[in-house]
This record gives sequence, structure tokens and C-alpha cells, in this order.
Amino acid sequence: MTTLKQRLFIFSQYLLPHHLLSRLIGYAADCRISGFKNRLISWFAQQYQVDMREALVEDLHAYEHFNAFFTRALKDGARPLDDSPGAVLCPADGAISQLGAIEHGRLFQAKGHSFTAQELLGGDSQRAQAFLGGTFATVYLSPKDYHRVHMPLTGTLREMVYVPGRLFSVNQTTAENVPGLFARNERVVCLFDTERGPMAVVLVGAMIVASIETVWAGLVTPPKRSLKTLRYDEAARAPITLAKGAELGRFKLGSTAIVLFGPDQVAWHNNLGAGSAVRMGQALGQAHS
Repeated sequence: MTTLKQRLFIFSQYLLPHHLLSRLIGYAADCRISGFKNRLISWFAQQYQVDMREALVEDLHAYEHFNAFFTRALKDGARPLDDSPGAVLCPADGAISQLGAIEHGRLFQAKGHSFTAQELLGGDSQRAQAFLGGTFATVYLSPKDYHRVHMPLTGTLREMVYVPGRLFSVNQTTAENVPGLFARNERVVCLFDTERGPMAVVLVGAMIVASIETVWAGLVTPPKRSLKTLRYDEAARAPITLAKGAELGRFKLGSTAIVLFGPDQVAWHNNLGAGSAVRMGQALGQAHS
């Protein structure tokens, strides 16, 4: 049952100037004034109990600004990759929001809400066709988590699509009460060709997410808020292949990553479900033999 506090929070989500608020916070997160950025980083690390022992740079005050701290690199070996045959890796630290089958073209969100693969991938029916009857996994990144997103499988980039949208907060409350949440928020859709057929990795923005970056294009958001598609093939741009476990992109103040595969390609592990804690590099599932 939704409490009064939750109802007020949800109502506020529709009223707040999402993009203006997020950009203002983005400017603060890029501030290099030592007194300000050091206090902000120290407060955040304490508030969210960030484990700096696994960070490549453990000194909180060594980061040039908050965003550098937030997207910090980890020490070698901090996230070992599952090397068992056929393992499909988790793309990010966080918790499973949902995972399962794409049934009748729809991905389950929470508590009676769902959205279509076509909506999520930018409204193109041909783009969504390859994933109908397939599988999806939604991973939510909390503030304390490592905020780089990595490849579940080795893949060659085929297409990147920037999809404009709102910036609703992404958490359990909004997932249960904002219809089509992940298909309404600003997002970057990355489509790859893999040994298991097409794979989509969708980086979903949220309230106060200042930007989304990819390793091949740099800053993708915030651009002009209009649908934009970039193809990566011999005719347009040189193909880009990323190895399994390689960094794909990152959130500067983070949100959610959604992975999609086509039918009869991947089976998620039975011990994972909504709320399961996960780490980048562990096996989310197994490729069908």
C-alpha cells in the first residue's frame, strides 16, 4: 500500500523541472573548488557508506571534482569476471529490479506496470523485432555503487540511439507507481552483434543524472533533446568491438542499465530475482547451448 509520503513524492516527480534540476546539480558535480568538492565527496562517501578500499584511488580528496569520484575506477581484480563457458555477465553493480522474458513484446517493470521493447528502444518496430520473445534484465545502480557499465558479452557495436525523455527518479517507489518509467526517461540505447545474436544495453537516465557517457562517443547526454541515431558499420563509421567485461559507458550520477537478448539465446540464473544484489562481472545467466 502506498503511504502518504510516497504519494507526495510521486506527485512531486511530475511537477519538478527534471532537466533544469539535473543540469544545475551537474554543474555542482563538476566544481573544482577544493573546499566545496572535498566536503561534498566526504559527505557523500559517509552518507552512503562507500567502500573506498576497492577504489584505484582511495584518497577522497585526490579527485578533481565530485564526478571524478563518482565514476572512480576500481583496483585490478576488484571485479573478477566469471570465466565459466557461456556465462553472460552482469553489466554493473547494483540490484536486480526485474529480469525475465519479453512476453508479447513487453518488459515487466513492477506491480502491474510494463512497457514495450519498441518504446524502450526508441519507437522503431524493426529495432525491437529481434528481441520479441527474448529475455531482459534490469539492474538498478544505487548511489554507493561503482558507476561504470560493462559488456555482458563480446560484441560489435551496430547502432547507438539517444532517446530524449523525462528524468523521473528511479527507485522502487517510482518503478511501482510511474507507468512506463524506463521507457519515459532519457536514455542511450546501444545495439551490438554478439555470438548470441543481437544484444541491447540501454543506459537509462534519472533525476539528477547529469550525463551519460560511452567509451566510443564520450558525452552523449545532455545534447539537444531530440531523437538521434548513429550507425557503426563500414559505410558510416568504423565498427567498434568491445570484449566481454570491457567498459561500455558510465553514469555521472547514476541510474539503471537494461540488457536485452533475442529468443532462445540466454537463460537467467534461477537464484536471481527482483531485489537480488549483483556485482559487475558475476554471471547473470547462461547462453543456451
